[in-house]
Amino acid sequence: MNEQKDVLDPGPFFHGTKAALKIGDLLEPQNRSNFQEKNLSHIYFTATLNAAKWGAELAASDAKERIYIVEPLGEFENDPNLTDKRFPGNPTRSYRSKSPLKIVAELSTWERHTDEEINHMLASLKTMREQGKATIID
Repeated sequence: MNEQKDVLDPGPFFHGTKAALKIGDLLEPQNRSNFQEKNLSHIYFTATLNAAKWGAELAASDAKERIYIVEPLGEFENDPNLTDKRFPGNPTRSYRSKSPLKIVAELSTWERHTDEEINHMLASLKTMREQGKATIID
């Protein structure tokens, strides 16, 4: 359970990915980014289904898209890549932690973004990388 004194968000929390995990598994930092050629020192998650869908849909793999309900096992903070840098405040309710996230459930059904929306997002991300604007603050 998150032991922060001032809880940023009560959740529930989601993590979108293409990794096949089981209930009780831990998602830990130091995994490869889907958006840069480096391992990240944080694990990222969200309290909105829409942001979790993007995580699953944009994950670098051809595996099945999955959304897990997760429990942060330590302190977490607003994701600075989205907070204020791209969106004032934190409307996407996106967070990161250096502590693991515990898988507590998997959403069995959810509606994907349209192929057009996904292709537009992929093109936007490609443009950002080409312009050097796709740097992840980690």
